[in-house]
Amino acid sequence: MSGVHFDSYSAARTHLKDLLDAAETGRVATVRRDSATTAVVDVKRLRHFLASIVPSRAQVVPEADGWSVFIPGLPVAADGASFDEAITEMVDALREYAEDWQERLLNAPNHRDNWGLVQLISLSDDEQLRDWLVGSAR
Repeated sequence: MSGVHFDSYSAARTHLKDLLDAAETGRVATVRRDSATTAVVDVKRLRHFLASIVPSRAQVVPEADGWSVFIPGLPVAADGASFDEAITEMVDALREYAEDWQERLLNAPNHRDNWGLVQLISLSDDEQLRDWLVGSAR
């Protein structure tokens, strides 16, 4: 069975089950609205793909009183008394960044290319983000 494409929002709405079924099975599923075409993608598949192509590049360094975590090029960092605490704080900091990005940073020249990272953060639970940060992403 091939992918599905609907040339209007109305047609997609009428065939929503077909659209979602195609996305859930990994087939191409698209909807055109005016001059824009939008893909409908299963969250689990998209998250897995993003985790495989968006490297965390997180650096964890020991400091006198604990650990610090940062990602070069991102305004995100965290500290903790233990390695695990620093990673947990970094998960929280990433969630805050994703929220800020969606509210006001998405069009800022130095942030707009972080779309994939923000999607990955938003589609991941805390354990998945933790695994991604330490390099054991699934």
